[in-house]
Amino acid sequence: MTEHIAALVAASLAAGAVASVTGFGIGSILTPTLSLWIDGRIAVALVAVPHLIGTAVRFAMVSGQVDRGVLWRFGVASAAGGLIGALLQSAVGGDRLMIVLAILLLFVAISEFSGLASRMRFTGLTAWIAGVLSGLLGGLVGNQGGIRSGALLGFGLSRDALVATATAIALFVDGARLPVYVATAGSDMWAYRQEAAIATAGVLAGTIAGARALRSIPEPVFRKLVAVILAVLGVSLILRPL
Repeated sequence: MTEHIAALVAASLAAGAVASVTGFGIGSILTPTLSLWIDGRIAVALVAVPHLIGTAVRFAMVSGQVDRGVLWRFGVASAAGGLIGALLQSAVGGDRLMIVLAILLLFVAISEFSGLASRMRFTGLTAWIAGVLSGLLGGLVGNQGGIRSGALLGFGLSRDALVATATAIALFVDGARLPVYVATAGSDMWAYRQEAAIATAGVLAGTIAGARALRSIPEPVFRKLVAVILAVLGVSLILRPL
């Protein structure tokens, strides 16, 4: 158990810091970590707690940079997708779904490095579809942040606007999915309340540290950094079953 707690502390600190810089990463890092010794379905639900609290604190720090137009076009659709995904979570999941997510993340990363992303723009129906897809994946497997931030790259947002808008949308999704998790897996989540508390504290500490690092990253470097992290996440999801 001591090794598990140490791993959880390290992962939660890293998750909070990465999320402050890129707008995502809490679920992507913590869910696989907790899944090492907790059932995957419960891990997804449990991570929603530090995810919500960490995201709320991050939002308080960057709320002035939110692109409200993108927030309402993309964010509402993401919340709807997150609710649907949470409702389906007990029936759908597994390695195949993770592979689909991995392919999407790798596609976004390759698009950014190849220059394709700079020519893609999401408007109208496309923006709604991208929002629903990212939220749906979040509800199902707890890893919507990467595909959401990848999609937001297509809106041409600045570094600060992307992080702030991604954070605001994450709050929408968390608000839609967490009540479902509590209703369907509340007793299981309570059994792991110590892990949830440790993860929350680590995420908060990492969030504060990461917010300072964001200010020093130039815009072009930021987009490449997001792409690199998306690629790493994609590869890790593919290799995870092995």
